[in-house]
Amino acid sequence: MSKRDLYEVLGVARDANERDIKKAYKRLAMKYHPDRNQGDEESAEKFKEVKYAYEILTDGQKRAAYDQYGHAAFEQGGMGGGGGFGGGADFSDIFGDVFGDIFGGGGGRRQQRAQRGSDLRYNMELTLEEAVRGCSKEIRVPTLVGCDSCDGSGAKKGSSATTCTTCHGAGQVQMRQGFFAVQQTCPHCHGRGQIIKDPCDKCHGEGRVEETKTLSVKIPAGVDTGDRIRLTGEGEAGEFGAPAGDLYVQVHVKEHNIFQRDGNNLYCDVPVSFTMAALGGEVEVPTLDGRVNLKVPAETQTGRMFRMRGKGVTSVRGGMTGDLICRLVVETPVNLSSRQKELLQELEETFGGKAASKHKPKSEGFFKGVKKFFDDLTN
Repeated sequence: MSKRDLYEVLGVARDANERDIKKAYKRLAMKYHPDRNQGDEESAEKFKEVKYAYEILTDGQKRAAYDQYGHAAFEQGGMGGGGGFGGGADFSDIFGDVFGDIFGGGGGRRQQRAQRGSDLRYNMELTLEEAVRGCSKEIRVPTLVGCDSCDGSGAKKGSSATTCTTCHGAGQVQMRQGFFAVQQTCPHCHGRGQIIKDPCDKCHGEGRVEETKTLSVKIPAGVDTGDRIRLTGEGEAGEFGAPAGDLYVQVHVKEHNIFQRDGNNLYCDVPVSFTMAALGGEVEVPTLDGRVNLKVPAETQTGRMFRMRGKGVTSVRGGMTGDLICRLVVETPVNLSSRQKELLQELEETFGGKAASKHKPKSEGFFKGVKKFFDDLTN
């Protein structure tokens, strides 16, 4: 028997995972299977070689020994692996260990279990205040619930399901296609292994009925858009008494007319008058806990940020509370009277001359930068 490298036999890399090894084995086993190559001794030998490689490389202990010692690890009875080529290979088990996951298993009674109910999703809109503080909401959810008339069995009270005569309770039937012996879900009982001859009048043998449930959902403080709240067992009822799925409440926080949220921090624009920005003063700022006063220093420029610590959001996952970031916006006066315009013009004239850069540092710096930019272009 050839002592080729086992990874080479299967055509996989040495770091291949079990899934890749199994995939390679399926392909080669189909190619060299004796039933497809009757009378071809070379194919039979290759099939045994492939099968042996598969048995070693899918066994963690044997694979580790092979990686360290090679074929010597299995000589003279080592690791019990030498029997892979002795006494002939059992070709029939290929359908059990390789094709079972495709065709439903290699025989035996594999009655299909009743399926767990489907999960459901409910989209919930919250205001920023509700999301930050937490609240309770009542929701109505259309779903499938277990039939109370038959207790989810699907059979009328006083009767019960009987064993399927087609698959004899196995839930599967075997069909032969050439050299294949293929297991398929029983077309009569659909894999249940049982038949309901006298179905429930309410659910018509389904074991479930449609119903709209009213649920109370507790929203924890600090949730944000994208968070999900799981209500275990509040999804659709499972088939024929199987467990129900879960309900996921998907949170979406509506836009606020004052605050914008970014993680645990809140942001808001605070308008101040031209006079207050120049001379300084105090402005009232809203927070989620009430009003607070913000001191505005003299000569404050528009866009300046002020941080109010601990006035943001406490995360739903715990941790420190965020901050409120206030961005001051200097408001330009509008609807001016003639006299107000005259006064502003007089004020503007006092900013001119040599002292202009003293009163308008940003403007002066900007126009110097513009002049340099165009000078560089022409040079």
